Amino acid sequence: MAFRHDNHYVACLYLKRFSSDPGHVFTYRILVAHPRVPEWKRDSIKGVAYHKHLYTRIISGVESDEIETWLDRDFEAPAEEPLRKATAGLQLAKTDWYNIIRFLAAQDVRTPARLTEVLSHSNEIMSAVLQECAEGAVQKLEEARRSGKPIKESKFPDSEILPLRVTTEIKPGQEFGTLKAETIVGRSAWLFSIKHLLSHTANILQNHKWTILRPADGMSWFTSDNPVVRLNYYSDQKYNFDGGWGSPGTEILLPLDPQHLLYTKIGQRPLDRGSVVSRAHTKLIRRVIAEHAHRYIFSSSEDVEIPRLRPRTVSADAVRHEKEQWQTWHEDQSKADRELMGWGGS
Repeated sequence: MAFRHDNHYVACLYLKRFSSDPGHVFTYRILVAHPRVPEWKRDSIKGVAYHKHLYTRIISGVESDEIETWLDRDFEAPAEEPLRKATAGLQLAKTDWYNIIRFLAAQDVRTPARLTEVLSHSNEIMSAVLQECAEGAVQKLEEARRSGKPIKESKFPDSEILPLRVTTEIKPGQEFGTLKAETIVGRSAWLFSIKHLLSHTANILQNHKWTILRPADGMSWFTSDNPVVRLNYYSDQKYNFDGGWGSPGTEILLPLDPQHLLYTKIGQRPLDRGSVVSRAHTKLIRRVIAEHAHRYIFSSSEDVEIPRLRPRTVSADAVRHEKEQWQTWHEDQSKADRELMGWGGS
């Protein structure tokens, strides 16, 4: 199979459910270089919501697309038919719900918005990982010294994704020395978090009570490049998007198409599947979907209300800076991993 370097962070099989016509979707750009940029553009679904080598790993100096393949095989493909059934009003089996919820979990963690979130907290995350690694290495060294047996190799879950260099230094004549663990805060840390969350933590989502809601008559749902919303709502003026997968009271929602929205409120029984929410509730949900978007909103039509819900930011400098960052993303991240591990190559 050809190497999969065009990595869609919003699955094409999902976006096609918001298509304006086969293969196309209307795109509203939140960050633009100048005010003359049209508010809406009809885009090819295959040509939006992707970056080259977003999920590419470097393994022993060689590029690998195993994360992209894993996301497709284990999360996207199993959900395609259940999503079709869900939006067609057909009965869903337990396995259908299971696969839809796993799709939601994957869609939550794989976006550039989530990358930004992970990297902003990566120092705490990686410090904890490295501390665990260092303490484990010290314990193994002490056990090996006491027993006279060689050190047994052990790994923390999904550590194969995280480039990690562990070095020791003991000066001549000294009984004790220094153990140092190093890693890179970047793509590898993010991919580690994706694999760890989806392989272990995401199972908690299966414990919640889910439903599918419809918008008020004459209204519709749209989606974005950050489509899974984890909402902590207190009032119309007080809410945030910091909810957790297992936090009581957090509302988790994902638009499935213009007329269907996957929904749960953790710890509560939701409305029956297919319930039509009020006009006020529909407006609120549309507002939080728009506000939660990162760079793009996707719709089956040129929704005239979107510019009011999410005004555009006009900045040529910001557009240029972000474009330059993505152009060098793969090269910079690969170089950092290779240098850390001493793999060499290009």
